[in-house]
Amino acid sequence: MKGLTLTGQSGASDSESWMAELRGSLLDRVARQRALRRWRRAARQAPSFSLQRLRHERGQARKLRHELNELIAYADYQLALPVIGSAMFPKPHGTDWAWRPSLWRNPLPVPGMSSAESNTRLGDEIVLFHDCRYSELTLRQVRNRRESDLAPFGLRMDVFNFDGSFLSLALDLPDGAVDGLKRSHLIRVDTIVEMEKPLEIFVRLNVRHGPNTEQIVRELPLHEETVMAEFDLAYSRLNEKRVERAWLDLIFENPQMSQVTVRDLTLSRRPRAEF
Repeated sequence: MKGLTLTGQSGASDSESWMAELRGSLLDRVARQRALRRWRRAARQAPSFSLQRLRHERGQARKLRHELNELIAYADYQLALPVIGSAMFPKPHGTDWAWRPSLWRNPLPVPGMSSAESNTRLGDEIVLFHDCRYSELTLRQVRNRRESDLAPFGLRMDVFNFDGSFLSLALDLPDGAVDGLKRSHLIRVDTIVEMEKPLEIFVRLNVRHGPNTEQIVRELPLHEETVMAEFDLAYSRLNEKRVERAWLDLIFENPQMSQVTVRDLTLSRRPRAEF
């Protein structure tokens, strides 16, 4: 019986909380409508006001306008940003799989790290690899704020002294990337990259099939308008029946004293045209 009593009390408490929230919402709406009517009436009656009344009303209106302008400016700024969670981006005709990794779509619980060691993971999909003895590497997720950005977030990497021989970011691809993957497929990587100084960046596609791993390397054309790399699996030795998983490596050449921001990264897959 005590258990029943407690459950009843909990249900009543939840109901009362919901009713209080509803009443608060209704009261807010009534207050806003009343304030709007008050200023409409003041605007209509302004020609009949005395100078003293006009001066008073003008002062009140200016205070209100300042607060409203602050709200409107902030709302315009936020609403102009790419929508968090957005997976929208242009895809080639015939695409049968497309993906924007979570790091470029959603905020990370831990947005960054400094003095990042090799084999350090940022989010669920990105892993940093290097062979530096002393790490002076910083990774962090940044909010994209440019009108041209489609991805809500970007990835920024700062490299100071670099005493290693390689630096790469590995991106695990989801199961959909290899589900039904055939040698007749083209896999495309599109990205938007900002750099402080000229840098070479290579993209390597890795596909594990049985005991073997097929690897295809492309250099990103960073000075072209469209920065993309395409992997034609027709020239690979992929065993279609044994495909297990795939991942992508971003390889940075001579990254010392540089800052690189990957504003967007998307992948798509489509069957190659038959001739």
